Amino acid sequence: MNANPWHDVPYGEESPRIVNGIIEIPKGSRAKYELDKETGLLKLDRVLFSSVYYPANYGFIPQTYCDDKDPLDILVISQVKIVPLCMVEAKVIGVMRMIDGGEADDKIIAVAQGDPSVSHIEDISQLPEHFISEMRNFFEDYKKLEHKTVVVEEFQDRFVAEQIVIKAIQDYKDVFGKN
Repeated sequence: MNANPWHDVPYGEESPRIVNGIIEIPKGSRAKYELDKETGLLKLDRVLFSSVYYPANYGFIPQTYCDDKDPLDILVISQVKIVPLCMVEAKVIGVMRMIDGGEADDKIIAVAQGDPSVSHIEDISQLPEHFISEMRNFFEDYKKLEHKTVVVEEFQDRFVAEQIVIKAIQDYKDVFGKN
């Protein structure tokens, strides 16, 4: 049996506070990998057109569903690059509210539970202001050379992020009929 990381991996027993994140793209990469929803494999969607690099490990929370018909995105902050398709326990600390191509595309911001350099962080307000600026800049610029517009609306705290996680889990259950 082939397991699909979106449908066959749990979102985490301690959700919405601590979730499982499935990494698609390691921090520092220009490769845009995406989960192939049918096979569960990673595919290279494209190499970023702009000379920017992912500021954190990027992936999704399994068994979640959002308005863009994808699982809920997550940025996992860690001192190390996390390899693609690695499952990581991630503590939710905030959310970046974003509009991509006219659709809401929230990015949950979390820290790797197993990384002592960041696991003490409880809320996005504890991150350096410059790191927040880097994340905003990356997502505002990474599609510009593709002539696509991304609007980063605002960063919000872990309580807002946790509500978004809860809704995405419920939406997944509603769409896919899983309990």
